[in-house]
Amino acid sequence: MSVVDNAVYVDGHRACEPESLEDTYELLRDRHGMGWIGLYRPDALEVQSVAKEFGIHRLAVDDTISAHQRPKLERYREVLFTVLRTARYLDDLEKVEYGELHVFTGKDFVVTVRHAESPDLAAVRRRLEGAPELLKLGPEAVLYAIFDQVVDEFLPVVDGLQTDIDEIEDQVFSGDPEVSRRIYELLREVVKFERATQPLPVMIADLRAGFDKYDVDPELQRYLRDVGDHVERVCDRVAGFRVLLVNIIGISATLVGQRQNEETRRLSELSLRQNEEVKRISSWAAILFAPTFVGTVYGMNFTQMPELDWTLGYPFALVLMFLTGFALYLIFKKRGWL
Repeated sequence: MSVVDNAVYVDGHRACEPESLEDTYELLRDRHGMGWIGLYRPDALEVQSVAKEFGIHRLAVDDTISAHQRPKLERYREVLFTVLRTARYLDDLEKVEYGELHVFTGKDFVVTVRHAESPDLAAVRRRLEGAPELLKLGPEAVLYAIFDQVVDEFLPVVDGLQTDIDEIEDQVFSGDPEVSRRIYELLREVVKFERATQPLPVMIADLRAGFDKYDVDPELQRYLRDVGDHVERVCDRVAGFRVLLVNIIGISATLVGQRQNEETRRLSELSLRQNEEVKRISSWAAILFAPTFVGTVYGMNFTQMPELDWTLGYPFALVLMFLTGFALYLIFKKRGWL
């Protein structure tokens, strides 16, 4: 059933619970109380029935049926149409689940249309029914209490985002390579949440601007001012989250660049050390090659080799091998290869 709760209140007390919307309409005409109809994802016929009875404008009806509206306040003659975005934090997915709540308030009625599981309007009813002096102030009291509940349900979302940001800061400075994607995804959630909360201060200001015009009770004025303070704190924290995450992205990029520079420097040093080793090996190879070359030449044993019959041929070959190797040693030593 789309009708979640349906009651008529007289002097702040729950007078009766009609079995159908038509019974509610009839009782309101007879008892002159306040009707509060709670709908959950109603079909078009139910919305049109409520609109016909309470004189709700067609544009507001179309918005309610189609949903997917931005937070706003619109007044159609004697009916105030309020759209609120609700939020619920899913810690395991690190995502914010959004919903939508439409509230119609008139002289003697409140109609709430939920398009999501939140907010907990049953809690709002219980709280107001426990405070009949507040509830008898009329539909404005219900609207302000709903505002309060929506803002209160934002607080766990803010705390969840704060926890994730703290974890991300630890990941950034520990060098976790997966942190960049997490930062981006969380920043996207913060931006969406900011879109849900950013219009609220203006909406609260618009309601406060109508205090004198609509003769709002002073107690309700204090109540709405308190809700406004909570809204401002939530908006300030969300704006701070966005700035902080943008800064973290910059810090993360800087740290990644530093680590890449350090790795490049380490590879360069390793390459230089390898080059030095290659120089040393090449130098000794060249030094050993010289006497080997001389010995190889004289070891060919051809008949026509004058040095073979020369008495000083052998000492000459030894001296030549030594001098050649020693000369190469001096050259490489001078160049720093050895």
